[in-house]
Amino acid sequence: MQSSKPTHVRYLILLMLFLVTTINYADRATIAIAGSSLQKDLGIDAVTLGYIFSAFGWAYVAGQIPGGWLLDRFGSKKIYALSIFTWSLFTVLQGFVGEFGMSTAIVALFMLRFLVGLAEAPSFPGNARIVAAWFPTAERGTASAIFNSAQYFATVLFAPLMGWIVYSFGWEHVFIVMGILGIVVSLIWLKVIYSPREHPRINDAEFKHIAENGGMVDMDQRGKKSDGPKWDYIRQLLTNRMMLGVYLGQYCINGITYFFLTWFPVYLVQERGMTILKAGFIASLPAICGFIGGVLGGVISDYLLRKGHSLTFARKAPIIAGLLVSSSIVACNYVDVEWMVVGFMALAFFGKGVGALGWAVVSDTSPKQIAGLSGGLFNTFGNIASITTPIVIGYIISSTGSFKWALVFVGANALVAVFSYLVIVGPIKRVVLKEPPTQGGTEATGKLSQAHS
Repeated sequence: MQSSKPTHVRYLILLMLFLVTTINYADRATIAIAGSSLQKDLGIDAVTLGYIFSAFGWAYVAGQIPGGWLLDRFGSKKIYALSIFTWSLFTVLQGFVGEFGMSTAIVALFMLRFLVGLAEAPSFPGNARIVAAWFPTAERGTASAIFNSAQYFATVLFAPLMGWIVYSFGWEHVFIVMGILGIVVSLIWLKVIYSPREHPRINDAEFKHIAENGGMVDMDQRGKKSDGPKWDYIRQLLTNRMMLGVYLGQYCINGITYFFLTWFPVYLVQERGMTILKAGFIASLPAICGFIGGVLGGVISDYLLRKGHSLTFARKAPIIAGLLVSSSIVACNYVDVEWMVVGFMALAFFGKGVGALGWAVVSDTSPKQIAGLSGGLFNTFGNIASITTPIVIGYIISSTGSFKWALVFVGANALVAVFSYLVIVGPIKRVVLKEPPTQGGTEATGKLSQAHS
């Protein structure tokens, strides 16, 4: 590193996180775009499709704590690269399940979605970990919002493309095209990502700016790897009221996300009578609003922080306001005009984007010893919604014959998240963990203390 005018390597790192997360969410959404065609070809009902949608979530949740530990143990670069390559390979293989008989194809599809979820488990803890290392506290909200907003950009960019592929060539080709793209991106990742101390392009001025303003620059320093999951650390996080409130909030926010990732295109086709080609394009409109809201939420949060507001206010204000707006999704039940339906969906997605600052909160609160593990625990709770939401909505549709109560369920998630941040979370602070007792040492109390970031 050489001293001169500060470089801006951290923005290149953020661009890479954004691109990888775009591919990540596009690969999750392939099954939603292909959903209606899959139902016809494989002869499956709404409940079975809901379980197939949820297969990703079962493995994704189960893999969070092991994925977080792997990140802490071996570093973000290697584990994340392996993650991208592996989930992309399993995505490609989904394109070939139609070669089997109906029942075998359903089982194979469920298993491959399960394996995609397992392979993607380190991705978001890895994002939060890299942002914590590369960005000062006052830039972290924007950085986190930008990588998180890739979920909307993925829909904007790929939903029309994937809808066209299904319409023109068949559902199988969606999985093959997206999987090959991911494999290419995994190779690019290895050329771009390094820790701040090891990146060949960073200079002293930028490194000093990051290190002196809250960046955890030595997170992946050699010789400081954890030996295994620190179960006492996990216990301390699980007994912390602030963290439990954050976990509940993220579960509810992800409930909204997974409606859009799974059932939304099916809603447009089955409830609103659109073709899959039109649904692919229409699905991109709320996603554009979600993308704008997602970036705006982070910018507003960091602006409030720079203006002297507390970290608690700067993070909570956009979260609460955005989620109140997102509850407007219920209004779709009371309008029949197509543009009004899309308008309310767009408004709801915009509000959800503004309020989706959970990963910034994780970067602000994660203990320095277990940044990956802390992110994994947060994502474990949040992504239980990836299991429950598709299944619950599947049963609601099966029992009522429409999506009306499904939209009420999604709107209720937003209000519960608001309650969590208003009542449960309290002040947002960096968690400081008690070290577990060593042999011959004094017995640790195991209680958790906190300090401001």
